[in-house]
Amino acid sequence: MRLAVLAFTLIAATPSIARADATAFLGRSSAGDDRSVTRGFAAGVSLLVVGFEVEYANSKEDQTTATPSLRTTAGNVFAQTFGLPGFQLYATTGAGIYRERLGTDEETGLLLNNGGGIKINIAGPLRARIDYRVFTLRGNPQHKNVQRIYAGLNLAF
Repeated sequence: MRLAVLAFTLIAATPSIARADATAFLGRSSAGDDRSVTRGFAAGVSLLVVGFEVEYANSKEDQTTATPSLRTTAGNVFAQTFGLPGFQLYATTGAGIYRERLGTDEETGLLLNNGGGIKINIAGPLRARIDYRVFTLRGNPQHKNVQRIYAGLNLAF
């Protein structure tokens, strides 16, 4: 019995292989008829199928079209495929905060997001990443639902 407990303790105490990655991206956000360029970055860590990610994105305001700026920061959990040759699919959900601004009008509140995407191997640890998200903004923003699609370079380490 002691040997079994010792063996279980050693197995449980052995760290599992964790993978991390970072992404810099450029994309488009839309809310209604408004479209804006979005820039951002994300960093995450995964344990085989499940992982966690922190993301920051920013789009600038355009007063000529009355399109507000939108800055988002979110923590996400994702589930991903593994073992597929050349690519990895994932689905994600998360929550965070946002700040929307147009001129002197400003709104800050909570956000929820859902989406998914694909990471495609390019060479070594370098991958292309394509991601689609739907954001639900709480409070009184000009647009309660914002969609975003982006492409980026992802570095796995």
